[in-house]
Amino acid sequence: MRESFIYIVFGWYPYFCLTIFLLGSLLRFDREQYTWRSGSSQLLRRRQLTWGSNLFHVGILVIFFGHFGGLLTQIWIFEGLGITHTAKQWMAIGIGGISGIMCFVGLTLSCCCNRASPRSSTTCTRCSCCICSSG
Repeated sequence: MRESFIYIVFGWYPYFCLTIFLLGSLLRFDREQYTWRSGSSQLLRRRQLTWGSNLFHVGILVIFFGHFGGLLTQIWIFEGLGITHTAKQWMAIGIGGISGIMCFVGLTLSCCCNRASPRSSTTCTRCSCCICSSG
């Protein structure tokens, strides 16, 4: 029973979700091609949003690849490189903390720029305003 559950959740389900995502994107692009729009306020305040966007995305990528590499790399590989388990944890705390701060500052800059400008706040969708108000 447990092997079947693990096979379904980790072996079958990710491919199912990826297939639904790709088919849905292709179907939407084929049927409703001109409804795809960015809805971005970056066109209105490009200079102010560049810092926020770059900080947020670099921070998210470092956190993602840090988790990816840190969780999937075996301990014996780190020990072979001369990195102890304690040093690995401190690196994760330091680099992850800095990246988390980068994400937070980038999101804050982006949300403040959207709220400060009347032009940006009128083009802001309900979903993006909700994300900025909760972040």
